[in-house]
Amino acid sequence: MFRFETEVDKERLGLLGDRLDTANTRRSPAMRALAVSRHKDEVPLHVWVVEEATGQLAAGLTGRTWARWLHVDLLWVDTPHRGAGLGSQLLAAAEREARVGRGCSWSRLETWDFQAPGFYRKHGYEIVGRVPDYPPGVTEYLLAKHLG
Repeated sequence: MFRFETEVDKERLGLLGDRLDTANTRRSPAMRALAVSRHKDEVPLHVWVVEEATGQLAAGLTGRTWARWLHVDLLWVDTPHRGAGLGSQLLAAAEREARVGRGCSWSRLETWDFQAPGFYRKHGYEIVGRVPDYPPGVTEYLLAKHLG
């Protein structure tokens, strides 16, 4: 017999991750190679744009690198600063750090249809997947770019 539980449990989460990593490493030569490489650990990557006069956050990008990939999680530019190129500069800085500083070959991100798929495509990203109606009424796009 089994019982199903739905509470958040950090100890079980760690155990689950460890067991999945072990199973994946056993089944995949690529995952075995990754497990002993310098790219095995997920490393945060943050880029901030701060107004010098006020110290206020004007824009930012957060993400992480893992397995020679940059994963952009969040990119935001404050409304008064949009159109000034800060988003492009943030993305370029993150890609440069990922490529040059961390040896990444690829970048990936998700964006919604009302956010910035055109912005990312302008910067060389290609739509590689879409999830319709996530959340309801919105399409989520998965984009990727070869960093060279």
